[in-house]
Amino acid sequence: MDVAITIMALLFVAFMALGVYAGVKAVGAAKRGVDRTISQARRTVEDTALRAKSLGQPGTAGELAQLRLRLRTSMRATQDALQAGVAEDASLAESIQLFERLSVHGRELDDELRQLERDPDRSRVGQRLTELRERTDRITHSADSLRWAARDRARQFSEDDLSALSAQIDVESGALRHWSTEPAEPAAWSGPTDRAARPTAPGERATEGDRDQPVPPSAVGERPEAIEPPDPRRATTYPWQKQARPETTN
Repeated sequence: MDVAITIMALLFVAFMALGVYAGVKAVGAAKRGVDRTISQARRTVEDTALRAKSLGQPGTAGELAQLRLRLRTSMRATQDALQAGVAEDASLAESIQLFERLSVHGRELDDELRQLERDPDRSRVGQRLTELRERTDRITHSADSLRWAARDRARQFSEDDLSALSAQIDVESGALRHWSTEPAEPAAWSGPTDRAARPTAPGERATEGDRDQPVPPSAVGERPEAIEPPDPRRATTYPWQKQARPETTN
């Protein structure tokens, strides 16, 4: 009896621990989902504000907003392209590592541009615009190079696969049409001529033509068996095929 109680207690504790673990995992997943949603909403708000500043504010403030918007757009597009491609092409893992190193410089530049937007000394900020443009150009050029190289690689793989598939389909199509290149069957024998069919009378010698006459084959040869049409009830149906309507009887 004590053993049964101990087993039941252990099972109860195990189920409780499993329930607590599942609850913690669910809460963590929900928290990560909320964090992602908040981060995406914050990025959307910041991008909208930067776009408005770049269009509505002239001078140094508007140019700083343009640089930030250009930097963020290029880095985000490259990150999405690499993460989407690494699932099918493992060789992009090294490219992702290089992009992570590039992202450090991108975040530093974005933080610096954000601080300069709030700097009241516009003349000093204007003197640094040339250097800030060059840094933005270098980072965005590297990000764009990684993104387009990954896209070109994926497109080349797709074209190679399509070429191989087209060649296989051409071979299969030729095999399916092989029946049209077979030689025609010889014409059936129409029957013996009158002279060959007439039996030789007693005491009559066979002429030279009679001796040269070949022995005729059978009058009717074996004809190839007809190919039975496929049973429509056993045919494979596809989503784009229309269903046959049942016949109605009066």
